[in-house]
Amino acid sequence: MQASYYRPTRITVDLSAIKENIELHKQKLALGQSIFAVVKADAYGHGVLPVAKAAIEAGAVGFCVATLDEALELRTNGFLEPIIVLGPIDYEGLKLASEYEISIPVVDLDYLDGLIAKVQTLSLSKPLLLHLAIDSGMSRIGIRTKEELHQAEAKISAHSDLLFEGIFTHFSTADQEDDSYFKQQISMFKALLGSLSQQPKYVHVENSATTLWHETLGNIVRLGISMYGLNPSGKALESPITLCPALSLTSALTQVKFVEKGTGIGYGKTYVAQQDEWIGTVPIGYADGFIRKYQGYQVLVNGQLCEIVGRVCMDQMMIRLPEQVALGSKVTIVGRDGQQERTLQDMADYVDTIHYEVACLLSPRIPRVYIEEKR
Repeated sequence: MQASYYRPTRITVDLSAIKENIELHKQKLALGQSIFAVVKADAYGHGVLPVAKAAIEAGAVGFCVATLDEALELRTNGFLEPIIVLGPIDYEGLKLASEYEISIPVVDLDYLDGLIAKVQTLSLSKPLLLHLAIDSGMSRIGIRTKEELHQAEAKISAHSDLLFEGIFTHFSTADQEDDSYFKQQISMFKALLGSLSQQPKYVHVENSATTLWHETLGNIVRLGISMYGLNPSGKALESPITLCPALSLTSALTQVKFVEKGTGIGYGKTYVAQQDEWIGTVPIGYADGFIRKYQGYQVLVNGQLCEIVGRVCMDQMMIRLPEQVALGSKVTIVGRDGQQERTLQDMADYVDTIHYEVACLLSPRIPRVYIEEKR
């Protein structure tokens, strides 16, 4: 999707906030631990290449992504640090993973058998770097038993083209107050880890929530959402460190009009002016990831909350203004204006989701602008 520079809608990403969040997390690291920055999904909608550069400058030593394509984007743009793909890749990508020294997960024995069969047909210049995924209770991907783990370890060690580089799991409730299931998961992972004949180079289980609220384990912290200044638990748990949100979203009024009482606004006439009102049009819509369910949500103009009236359109939305304001006035969707602030968490709460999803939905049509404010 083409970024639309010739309209006023912008995402601004403060890279100094990302660096500060990493610095705060570095202070919590145990001896021997290091940070791998999670930059999947275009760095959670923030823009992968500038964020990756900032993360390395702040002290991250590697990256985690979701797909091989995301890893290749980093490699082909000059990032030489270790990269771990957290989701399974097609066998057709194995040669590229080997060539570019990208670590990939083994999700179960069937996947490993297929991988071995494919590797035997290839001429690899470098060993394929493998991380065994452990399903400790997420029920998404991974090996579940000691027997499976030992079989996988043996199969990998039998092939010179394969290197058992890492082992990992993912916790499903690390961001919740009730830690009973978390404790079950970590107990299971420790039991499987302890049964290995030899531990690999990398052991990684800590995501943002785990590193904020739980015991440390392993030598890699996969720093995701909290690197961007967002609390992994939303509002359920208070963060022990003061996170700095990096993303703001702004636009401007492209039309300001006076409408009489009874005037219908937008598709379906889902809003009718209750009195004579001032209506502003803002160039952002669901094609930008600002979905239709935000009808009724409030954004900021001149420090005042203004309700979205009528359905959000594909490319535009309308807001009710408290008074006539100047054409081109700034509209703050995420960020601070005067004494008021709108956050990704506010947006998530309004449509009953999480801020991860809100950030990731913001489409490439919105240009990203990068700043580094002094802190």
